[in-house]
Amino acid sequence: MKDSGRIAAAIEVLSDVERTRRPVQDALKDWGLTHRFAGSKDRGAIGNLVFDVMRRKASLGAIMQADTPRALVLAATVCIWGRSVEALAAGFADDRFAPAPLTDDERARLAACAIADDVADWVKGDFPEWLEPSLRRSFGDRLIEEGRALAGRAHVDLRVNSLKSTREAVLASLGHLDAKACDWSPLGIRIPTGDADLKPGNAAAELSYKRGWFEIQDEGSQLASLVAATGGGRQAIDLCAGGGGKALALAAAFDNHGQIYAYDNNRRRFGDIVDRIERAGARNIQIREPRKEGDALADLKGRADLVLVDAPCTGSGTWRRRPDAKWRLAPGALDLRLREQATVLDRAAALVAPGGRIVYVTCSVLPQENEEQMAAFLERTPGFALGEAAAAFATVTGKEAPVTTVLAGRDGGHMLRMTPLATGTDGFFVAILDRRA
Repeated sequence: MKDSGRIAAAIEVLSDVERTRRPVQDALKDWGLTHRFAGSKDRGAIGNLVFDVMRRKASLGAIMQADTPRALVLAATVCIWGRSVEALAAGFADDRFAPAPLTDDERARLAACAIADDVADWVKGDFPEWLEPSLRRSFGDRLIEEGRALAGRAHVDLRVNSLKSTREAVLASLGHLDAKACDWSPLGIRIPTGDADLKPGNAAAELSYKRGWFEIQDEGSQLASLVAATGGGRQAIDLCAGGGGKALALAAAFDNHGQIYAYDNNRRRFGDIVDRIERAGARNIQIREPRKEGDALADLKGRADLVLVDAPCTGSGTWRRRPDAKWRLAPGALDLRLREQATVLDRAAALVAPGGRIVYVTCSVLPQENEEQMAAFLERTPGFALGEAAAAFATVTGKEAPVTTVLAGRDGGHMLRMTPLATGTDGFFVAILDRRA
């Protein structure tokens, strides 16, 4: 397909999303099924263009003074991908599958690619308007910079499975993908994202992946897992295990010693956890499924050295990977997540042993889900104190955490909030809650 055909396809997909209000990934999949003439490179390029539009939907609309699928795709093609207006116009004239020719107004706006100085900060930062007060509390005068970083493309990060390999060996096996060591995680490897219509290499297709040498895991998630493993003790519960990414990271950090109980209140979230455990060579993970009657973790109450709470959240820290989700997020969804977080924290408090700890993690940058949730928990739960997540970060990385990532608690202790701007990772929040002996 020519660029003009890919642009037309991206407009078609976004029109479908606008009409049906369904996730972009579903619309892209259906488009591919009904347009089988499109090759993998074409589908990849169309997907890149659609997702780049969703990442910067607000600012692209401001450039064009219109938020139609056509206007947004044209702006992304020129202002993000760097295609020239002249080449775009010539391609449209030379392809019967192309969109309608550019208007004079479109040409002028694409030539400038400019946003007026007086547009709102939420437009400049490409995040939902209703979240501006929350994000301003998080970022202050870095609001627009942080928002723009959350609207960029994410690299592909890998965690070396130290049970089976080393970072040097994995780097050697992935040299053809331009893989490099991550900046912070001692186990992290990064495959850079492509520009424009290019996509990063498919790490999951590599033989070293199938051998269990590494897992695909954002560097921020790796660091959260490593921080959780610093507390000593080997009786751990992963209370919101999902597909098991952090449980696998703990198993490797514990060198297969001790016991990790992987639990989730929805068994469907486990996905392929059994296959992942087997591939990784993790021998100290026990899966606990929820029961219709009784508590699957009743025998562990008050016994865990570590309860890892990878809490349900809005996912605002993952907007680079799921950009359409930020525009679908509604206040009611945030309220629901806040209630779920409080519930799971209270359950964790009953499971942790005296002298043990809860490590609370979200992939969110919203203060309500993070530092404010911690303050509320400590107020209603005597016997716990905020620990030193920033110090644990320095222990596992050998480097001090960037000053903008460290959040002080009201009564001592420090929490950690990683962001694409500060650490080059997804947005992650980490807090340690120590139970007094």
